[in-house]
Amino acid sequence: MLKGKNNQLSIYSILYNKIPENHTLKLINKAIDLSFVTKLLEVSYNKYYGRPAKDPELMIRLLILQYLYNLSDEKLIEECSLNLSYMWFLGINPDEDLPEASLLSKFRVHRLNDITLDEIITEIVRQCVEKGIIENTGISIDATHTEANTFKATPERVMKYLAKKIFKTYEEESGKLPENIDKDIPDYKQIEDHKEAKKTMKDYLEKEIKKVENIVHQEENPKTIMILENAKEILKDPKFLEQRGVRSIVDQEARVGHKSKTERFFGYKTEFMMTTDERIITAVTVKSGEYVDGTNFDKLIELTNQTGLKVEEVFGDKAYFRKPILDKIKEMEAKAYIPISEMAYKIDEEIFSYNKDSDEWFCSEGNITIRKKHRKDKSGKETYKYYFEKEKCRNCSKREECKTGKNIGKILEVGINTPEFYGYSQEQKTDEFKEKYKKRACHEGKNGEMKNNHGLNRARGYGLRSMSTQAKLTAIAVNLKRIASILSSKFSFIMKFFRFKLVFY
Repeated sequence: MLKGKNNQLSIYSILYNKIPENHTLKLINKAIDLSFVTKLLEVSYNKYYGRPAKDPELMIRLLILQYLYNLSDEKLIEECSLNLSYMWFLGINPDEDLPEASLLSKFRVHRLNDITLDEIITEIVRQCVEKGIIENTGISIDATHTEANTFKATPERVMKYLAKKIFKTYEEESGKLPENIDKDIPDYKQIEDHKEAKKTMKDYLEKEIKKVENIVHQEENPKTIMILENAKEILKDPKFLEQRGVRSIVDQEARVGHKSKTERFFGYKTEFMMTTDERIITAVTVKSGEYVDGTNFDKLIELTNQTGLKVEEVFGDKAYFRKPILDKIKEMEAKAYIPISEMAYKIDEEIFSYNKDSDEWFCSEGNITIRKKHRKDKSGKETYKYYFEKEKCRNCSKREECKTGKNIGKILEVGINTPEFYGYSQEQKTDEFKEKYKKRACHEGKNGEMKNNHGLNRARGYGLRSMSTQAKLTAIAVNLKRIASILSSKFSFIMKFFRFKLVFY
């Protein structure tokens, strides 16, 4: 049950006068009105029944402090009971009691969800747009990885843990294991052949699962049945034995992803959009480690548009050079600053050039295409075949190094989007593009800030929902910190201006 705020000040509140006006938390409080949080979360509380609940705005402010200063639940409550600026930001009197640390976990799990946190991010950014804190119309998109809060196990080890968990749970529910259950789990480490070790463990686990299934009862062994179903689901996934599926019993939603061609990680990916000049995050999504960058582009754009920001420029790395993304940017009447991806565009521009008006390709020796043909293979891949004039190819001095096959004339086969991508490639050679693209560097700094200063380098809990909550609360915290920094700069400028005026007069 929600209760009203206690707005009565105690005599100890005079201590708050010691907090300077340009303190980060005071600047945040002046810039952003967080009272909307109570209205946003009131649907998750019963208005009439139950014990009086802590004010949702107070709980959100606690979480902001937690992620702003990278504190654990226990350390947060300890610090809030000692730090005057924290108490002031929470809106409590210095002599008031704080919530128990355990309430923070319950609030995160039972009150917050992806939709609520998205709405909080959106509202904070919307207020920034409305108040003129955000004036830039360019946004940047990128993804960063977070290590799981557990180690990455081999499939053999996962199967060993599953067997142990099944046996232990059944024994706890029924008192003892039947004699026909083989508790001697194979020692897979003694098997040199990795494939043979996986097969041995899989055969053993499937055999014991069937034995346990024959003796369990829904009423007596609900936990055992749940673990059996989980084990069967893991074994059913063809990616599991290939080491691309579940790699941990503790965190079954974490996955192996790639930092680069040679470096891997085990955990999650956070993808976010942010303004390029103010460096304020407008939208966040979180997926498991194998996520392909750009898949949630439409969702991130939709959330960004809800803030009231008019997007005119979109910056990204090569991973975002894809036709659907470029089309979406064009549909928004925005300009794309995304480098060409070699995977999408494979033309040697030293040899071939393209005229989009006439839809013709030219070679470096002066030949020109005279016709084109659309082609679609059995797999559904579509290409264009451009045919050069035969006689010019026949007499060309570079025929031997350019031409292969029995055809007389050169046939240039390109992807169906290559003619359009050629235009992007020419734009990217201009000084304007090169200068503008420097703005994207802001994203690398923000990634480092969230990881090194706010704990996004490693998951705090387990599972996709926990990771999503962590990433979005981190985004809220760094946004508020950035807003305070922007206002602090303006405050310093104003103070310097008035000092100058006083000296002048």
